[in-house]
Amino acid sequence: MTQPLVTLADIEQRAREVLPHEVADFVAGGAGTELTVQRNRRALERLALEQRVLVDVREAELAIDLLGMRLPSPIIVSPMGGLYRIHEQGELELVRGGGRDGSLTCLTGVPGWTIEEIALEASGPLLFQLYHYGDRDWVANRLARVERAGYRGVCLTVDTAHYSRRERDLRNNFVARARRTVVEPPPPEPNYPQRLSWDDVRWLRDIVSLPLGLKGIMHPADAQRAVDEGIDFVWVSNHGGRQLDDGRATIDALPEIVHAVDGHVPVVIDGGFARGSDVIKALALGATAVGIGRAVAWGLAADGAAGVALTLGLLQLELRLNMGLAGLTSVHRLSPSLVRAVSY
Repeated sequence: MTQPLVTLADIEQRAREVLPHEVADFVAGGAGTELTVQRNRRALERLALEQRVLVDVREAELAIDLLGMRLPSPIIVSPMGGLYRIHEQGELELVRGGGRDGSLTCLTGVPGWTIEEIALEASGPLLFQLYHYGDRDWVANRLARVERAGYRGVCLTVDTAHYSRRERDLRNNFVARARRTVVEPPPPEPNYPQRLSWDDVRWLRDIVSLPLGLKGIMHPADAQRAVDEGIDFVWVSNHGGRQLDDGRATIDALPEIVHAVDGHVPVVIDGGFARGSDVIKALALGATAVGIGRAVAWGLAADGAAGVALTLGLLQLELRLNMGLAGLTSVHRLSPSLVRAVSY
């Protein structure tokens, strides 16, 4: 008899049992030495939450407003590619489960189904991750389809000037970018990101009527430039450690970026976040919302849409419980004094 999934650890274990080894490696792995993957986790683990007591925590305010949307919590689903390798229904099953409670899902810019097919299956609001893999006519056509399909915003991924050497995938002879099927013509200029510049950002700002963000910001100067260029949100990300090897942890970069944007735009963050307590740390340091990738991918592998919904539900439960145990009653009243660096 199959044991019920009651913890996030259960979900990951089940996923690893059902996935081929090379697919599980793809989910877990990163670029090169995987130091950036490790730093994302270590940096979160060296931050402890302050415990405060004798506070009435019967009610907890988790809902946030982001880009004109009312979301049930600050936890959103990060974009992930190659999901058809994880579940036969891939992105379709992800969006079926990701929005059951109204949570936001960011769709990968390299999906295994069409933009429209995925939107029709979504149970909640969607953002679209844009990879600039073509000339401007190609991008404009793609974004027009995104708008017509009802997506609520666009984030341009800016940290993929080169596709990294992911050594687990190389050893396993695993090609993450292999296509599920020919659902659309291949991108005409897959190397365009090598020449992506602020000129492209300005052009996008001119043609996109939806909220537009930049995903892959790790330096305060880039964050400030994004605000100056009229970007609507900044997404702090190192691609989950899957691009620049030996980079900084996102939680370490967050305070500087929050300071740089100075409240002008929301700040989203991802990179190593795996538990509800991790989310509290990011919110305390100024993030508006926190993207979860790998944990959701494990949920998809373990039980499809139901596994995705269960994962998000457990993360929200952990968020609520740990806030209460720290004497906190609202995600809007967290401050840096809530977290302390520890050496053990």
